[in-house]
Amino acid sequence: MSQSTQRLTIVPPAADSHSEAAQSRAPEGSLVLVGINHTTAPIEVRERLAIPPARLADAIRTLTQQPGIHEALILSTCNRVEFLTFQSHTNSGAQEPAAPNLLRFLHEYFAIPAATVEPHLYEFREREAIRHLFRVASSLDSMVVGEPQILGQVKQSYIVAREVGAVAAALEPLFQRAFSVAKRVRSETQIGSSSVSIASVAVDLARKIFGSLSGKTVLLVGAGKMSELAARHLIQQGATTILVANRTAERAALIAGQIAELISTQSAPAACTTEVIPFDQLHTQAGRADIVITSTGSDRHIFDRSHGRAFLERRRHRPMFFIDIAVPRDVDPGMNEVEGCFVYDIDDLQQVAAAHLADRSRESAAAEKIVAAEVDKYHQRLESRDAVPAILALQQTAEALRQAELARTSAKLAATATPLTPAQQAAVDALTRSLTAKLLHPQLTALRKKPED
Repeated sequence: MSQSTQRLTIVPPAADSHSEAAQSRAPEGSLVLVGINHTTAPIEVRERLAIPPARLADAIRTLTQQPGIHEALILSTCNRVEFLTFQSHTNSGAQEPAAPNLLRFLHEYFAIPAATVEPHLYEFREREAIRHLFRVASSLDSMVVGEPQILGQVKQSYIVAREVGAVAAALEPLFQRAFSVAKRVRSETQIGSSSVSIASVAVDLARKIFGSLSGKTVLLVGAGKMSELAARHLIQQGATTILVANRTAERAALIAGQIAELISTQSAPAACTTEVIPFDQLHTQAGRADIVITSTGSDRHIFDRSHGRAFLERRRHRPMFFIDIAVPRDVDPGMNEVEGCFVYDIDDLQQVAAAHLADRSRESAAAEKIVAAEVDKYHQRLESRDAVPAILALQQTAEALRQAELARTSAKLAATATPLTPAQQAAVDALTRSLTAKLLHPQLTALRKKPED
């Protein structure tokens, strides 16, 4: 478990139109990020913490009800479940320990013992939490480095958290900056130049298994973004028949129609047809497929050993491959024990993904430099906000002195035969404002650079 021990008062950078007085009202506390991902936890653990989209708002709302947690966001994908929180300090000024609060939340919300998940957790605070968020949004921490889906997933989690009131003065500017950093990484490096994703890696694995997908029938179970992406790569790899099944028939028909349109517009290596399989016929029709790629949001297995034995009997024991990229898993791992059935889950894709990482090492290094620079910039802006009270006090004192001197001088001139005209009074006012600003500039600059002084 990695942890940054530095404590920092989090005050978000306000827009230029906001005053420093408004900035000083931002809360004080600590950023704490705790999570698991594909490098720290096997899928058996990740799927127990996976949160379907329909439950995300409730989970975030429940997390913010934990003691000391004021703002929160949960990111749940096939490769990670992370909890980013903005927590209050203790009365002594020390940081609240992250693990007890969050482990209690995990135990109560997911009904999972703390000892089951604790060995796989990583924890980041303050600067390291900021860096981790920037890397995740920029797809530098993904199984497939450079895949574009993660930014959309982060944005969706942010939208849900904001809708339930869990994102406010501390997390709002942080996520806006994270989106900006991700955009800069995309525009200034070639890390996303080729269309690589979990779906494309799954198709690549299928091609490696068979050598060629020509003449093969592929069944896509689930009609989400992953299935759409997989279809594109299946067409390019020469799949002959693509079957689509989804609980919602309209969605399956939509994906099938999009695939048909792709087939008509792309120069595929071979002729390809598509067909919708009614979901209530899934188990009687799935045996037609040589390869089944599943990516549903089901909370239980769709295929188990009994299904596998039935499929093989209908196929006269011709082998059948399942590539399960869903979390929680759609395919019972025990199906591997059925002779002729071969099951690969998302963790099995890591070896295939490693080849893409080697190809992108140079672009990854360039992207890491951008992230490091952006972390420094954001951290410096946060630190400069710690000086706001002193800056306000200095400005208010200087303005009070300026107004007092103007009043005394105006009173003297009013007693003379030639008092100042309104235009002259305006000129004197502008002069004193300019002199005050110039005299204060070195002190204000020093305060912003060295707030601890």
